[in-house]
Amino acid sequence: MYSQPNCNAYLYKGDTLQYKACIEAEKIEKLYQFQREFQETLDNAITICPDFAYAYREKATAYLKSGDFLTWKKLIDKAVDLDFSFNLGYRAWCRYQFFRDYIGAIKDIEKLDSLVNYNIGYCINGDYHLNITKAICYSAINQKQKAIKIFKDQLNTKNYSAGLYDYYQLGVTYYEVNDLKNALKCFNKQTEINEFADNEYYKCKIYKFQKNESEYTRYKEKALKLYAENKKMFDIYTRHSNSVYYQTIKDE
Repeated sequence: MYSQPNCNAYLYKGDTLQYKACIEAEKIEKLYQFQREFQETLDNAITICPDFAYAYREKATAYLKSGDFLTWKKLIDKAVDLDFSFNLGYRAWCRYQFFRDYIGAIKDIEKLDSLVNYNIGYCINGDYHLNITKAICYSAINQKQKAIKIFKDQLNTKNYSAGLYDYYQLGVTYYEVNDLKNALKCFNKQTEINEFADNEYYKCKIYKFQKNESEYTRYKEKALKLYAENKKMFDIYTRHSNSVYYQTIKDE
């Protein structure tokens, strides 16, 4: 769940229906997402105010986690229709993370960007800025140069701090277009920010290609060590794009 809206904000605007729906929805904070009462409480909020987007989104999230993707889609689409500013980026991230619907995710992110005049922000778990997510999606559909430009534009944005995996994802995209010089620069930069096994593995691949046996061996061993220490790409629900298995490193 994302944070509960401030109910008093609706009251301040004179929207008493959304205020009452919000007060009802606050009850889910003490409920488990898969309890019947969780859904019933949100249904009550919707009965009070059929336009209360938060309730549709929270209902949708529970269905997503339970694997009922058709119901999730119906509910999240309703939430987006009612309040795109809080829900369009979330739908985009879910399309990418859970379904690898790269084109759908790109469409949602670009639509959100066209509708607002502020920073579109991060994905729900904070791992990526939505523009970085968009770049990953373009890379995945083999529009590598477009992806590289989006990566670089975001990384060069004023006051932007690179995320946990940003340079790694850019490095992999450079690697895939055989720009090993820039790929290695990105992987080295990634190590400075956040060191993990997947990143060191790609360094060993580059050094293997360059026939630098000593560096290849050093980074392969380092990647295996980091993996054994659980210092690898991780997500509680799905695998990250371009994440690497231990056996893949070992067999390199």
